[in-house]
Amino acid sequence: MSTVHPGDLSVSAIQEKVEKIWKDVLAVVPGEEDATFFELQGESIAATRIASRVEEEIGVDIEVADLFEDDPTLEAFVRTVVGKAGASS
Repeated sequence: MSTVHPGDLSVSAIQEKVEKIWKDVLAVVPGEEDATFFELQGESIAATRIASRVEEEIGVDIEVADLFEDDPTLEAFVRTVVGKAGASS
């Protein structure tokens, strides 16, 4: 269980953490920043790893379906996490 409280994090802090997780798990290379989850060859294990790390590092419960059903870009996924976190700017 995470001891991180998402309300304690600013939007920019959440954005930075999500971007690092996304790029680490999906091995994003320069020029692929606007690619969607599936365009980056995302699959179930990657979705599980991203969701798990977001919960551990940010304290926000993300469903694997948020990645599989929406096929988000990094920017769209950040908005999802920020929305679920209820973070303040």
